[in-house]
Amino acid sequence: MRIDYHTHHERCGHAVGKLEEYVKRGVDIGLSQIGLSDHMPLLHVDPANYYPEMAMPMDELPRYVEECFSLKEKYRGQIDVRVGLEGDYIEGWENEIRAIIERYPWDYVIGSVHFLGEWDITDFRQTHHWEGRNVLEVYRQYYDAVSKAAATGMYDIMGHTDVIKRFGFSPASEEADERIALENAALQAIAKSGCAMELNASGLSKPCAEMFPGRRMLTKAIELGIPLTLGSDAHDPLKLGDYLPEAEALLRELGCTEVAVFESRRRSFVPLNGGDSRV
Repeated sequence: MRIDYHTHHERCGHAVGKLEEYVKRGVDIGLSQIGLSDHMPLLHVDPANYYPEMAMPMDELPRYVEECFSLKEKYRGQIDVRVGLEGDYIEGWENEIRAIIERYPWDYVIGSVHFLGEWDITDFRQTHHWEGRNVLEVYRQYYDAVSKAAATGMYDIMGHTDVIKRFGFSPASEEADERIALENAALQAIAKSGCAMELNASGLSKPCAEMFPGRRMLTKAIELGIPLTLGSDAHDPLKLGDYLPEAEALLRELGCTEVAVFESRRRSFVPLNGGDSRV
């Protein structure tokens, strides 16, 4: 069973390709399921005065959902399309986020921390915000937000859990123990919440050159019994499925034989190598 549950398309502004191009590409590369999971519209910043091309406009959200479900029906029998959303967690905006999530019949919602206040830590245009900061303190803020996001119960999957490392900024070697403690605390929060976590393969193409999460965190997640799913985080149809073979191989190496899949926000499991699902 081959799945890719993390994708973006042209509506978000920083990706290319139409939704149907992703679905067709999924058929071409032999995916069993494709998850369409574009970014939730911006809530806590004014898009007109913020960095451009960050997320789909609010008035595009219903059209996005309608097109996703149309493609789900159109390609039934060729590929299973799952309709998702990457819902940013922003502390203090939980009610507004929940309202968006509850407004539509998603198959799944990914909970991702991109923002610390108005700083998007995943945006290459904003790496200057690291200047003069205590890196460990930023890590503390980030993993506190991940833990709080998991505790809301709003999400089905926690996304790219250690993406804070994306641009290679990391605490000093003598602070490694605290970094591990922060990561473990976030994983404990995810495990307690009962939601799944993705192995996001896109980190292999980023300056950190490591998947999200890395091997140590992934091993700990498996030890804690956190259900896992897979995503390429493709922002171009031609990149759909990128590095997923490496991600699947790592999961097998660590003793994971199945991945979580979702429909109507109900989770089930499928073996990595095909076969029958279990609920």
